[in-house]
Amino acid sequence: MSPFTLTRTLPADATAAALRADVRQGLTHDPKELPPKWFYDARGSELFDEITRLPVYYPTRAEREILLARSGEIAAATGARTLIELGSGSSEKTRHLIGALESLDTYVPVDVSPSALETAGRALLAGHPGLTVHALVADFQHGLTLPDTPGPRLLAFLGGTIGNLLPGERAAFLREMHDLLAPGDALLLGTDLVKDEATLVAAYDDPQGVTAAFNRNVLHVINRELEADFDPDDFTHLARWNAEDAWIEMRLRARRALTVKIPALGLAVPFAAGEELRTEVSAKFREEGVRAELAAAGMDLTHWWTDAAGRFALSLSVRR
Repeated sequence: MSPFTLTRTLPADATAAALRADVRQGLTHDPKELPPKWFYDARGSELFDEITRLPVYYPTRAEREILLARSGEIAAATGARTLIELGSGSSEKTRHLIGALESLDTYVPVDVSPSALETAGRALLAGHPGLTVHALVADFQHGLTLPDTPGPRLLAFLGGTIGNLLPGERAAFLREMHDLLAPGDALLLGTDLVKDEATLVAAYDDPQGVTAAFNRNVLHVINRELEADFDPDDFTHLARWNAEDAWIEMRLRARRALTVKIPALGLAVPFAAGEELRTEVSAKFREEGVRAELAAAGMDLTHWWTDAAGRFALSLSVRR
């Protein structure tokens, strides 16, 4: 077997079809909403990388702190021979794990971007010549089939991305992950933790305006891909803490009454002055809640690690 394999499980037009469906459904919904995955074209990814370096945005640094301190413990607890990473991107975070997993045979990065998978996979092979990389071009929220790889397996879902799923979506997702694993396989899950409102809101509304540009970028994506005529300057970036649901909401608020035309969908979408479009939910967690959600999906939480400031957590759970 070649040390690098790339398998496409998404049809070539799947991303375009999903965007069309999400925009049609979200902008005709009351209230209007869009899923956050559409932030991430090339420009959106650049902006997010910039966000992760901002002083007010702590999650990336906090998670990296945990990985640097605990990768040896994660390796010892799992003995993983296969590491699967969902939404792998550049695979930067998991390099610490890959270095610590002495028995690792195969790395399976999963992402929608073939170019990101190719670049990251070949870079990892240069540093780990004995490793096999089997990359999957796939959307892990819409059915995922894993290659036949040696166990035990460790499935990593990092970055707090699980917080972008609503509670029902999280329950379905965790059950699907359970079903992908064999008894004794493990899930490494990154979760941002509940903390004071000021810290949370600042992380999503930086004074430099980088997050505001990132939020508005979804409008540029729709303009480019669906021939829409959004003027991003017509919308104000908002970040709010919803204490009842324990999540941050990012929204775009129309500065004036306007109508957006989307010719590719045959839509004309009216916005009232002050009307808001929700673009992201980012749930925050407590240990007892994470434990309960994992247990409901058939996973037993065995390890819980936080950064020194208690802002972010990595949990390790084992499939029953």
